[in-house]
Amino acid sequence: MHRIAAHRLVAPLVLACLAVALPATADAAVTLPKVDAVVHRLLPGASKAPAGAAPCANADVVPTASNGAVVRSATLCLLNVERTSRGLRPLRADDQLRKVADNYSGQMVSHGFFAHVGFDGSTLRSRIKSSTRYLTRRVASWSLGENLYWGSGSLATPAQSVDAWMHSAGHRHNVLNKNFRDIGIGIAIGAPQDVGDSPAATYATEFGTRSFH
Repeated sequence: MHRIAAHRLVAPLVLACLAVALPATADAAVTLPKVDAVVHRLLPGASKAPAGAAPCANADVVPTASNGAVVRSATLCLLNVERTSRGLRPLRADDQLRKVADNYSGQMVSHGFFAHVGFDGSTLRSRIKSSTRYLTRRVASWSLGENLYWGSGSLATPAQSVDAWMHSAGHRHNVLNKNFRDIGIGIAIGAPQDVGDSPAATYATEFGTRSFH
C-alpha cells in the first residue's frame, strides 16, 4: 500500500501602514516575502503534538467538516497562549476578518494554489475592503497581517499549525505583533495539492488593528 507522507506548508505576510498615525487614505506599504522563502517541510514520521502545545483543549484535533468551531477555538487559544505568556494582549475574534479568512482558505483548496495573492489577483487588503467594512472611511489608521498554513495527516491540527508559525520568523512576527488586536481564522478541509486519501486542512489567519477618526 502506498503511504502518503504528512506535509506542512507555511507562508507569511505582513501588510502595515508606514506609521500608525498615517491616514487611511494614504498608500500603505506592503511587505511580501520572496516566494522561495516559503517553508516546506516533509515530516513523514510526525505524529506528536509539538512540545508545550497542551494548554488548549482540542489542540490535536484534525479538522473535519463538522468541527470547524472547535478547531478555530483551539487555534485562537494557542495563539493567545503564545501572546499572553509574553505579556501581550490576547487577540479577539473578529467576524469580518473571519469571513475573509474562511473564503480565502476555501479558495486555496478549490483553485489549487498557496499564496498571499489570490487566483484572481486579490490581495489581503483588497479582499478585506471588497467584502467587509473593517476598513471603513471612519478608520484613521490600520495595520493588517496574514499567516497561511496547510498540513496533511497528523500535521493538519491547530497545534501543528501554530508550532510551524512560531518557528518561522515572518509568522512569529505576526503572532507576536503587539499592535494587532483582532483576528479572523479560516480553516478549509483539504489541501492546495493532491495528498491522496490523507486528511488535510488549509488555514488562513487575518490579523488586524485600526483606530478611528
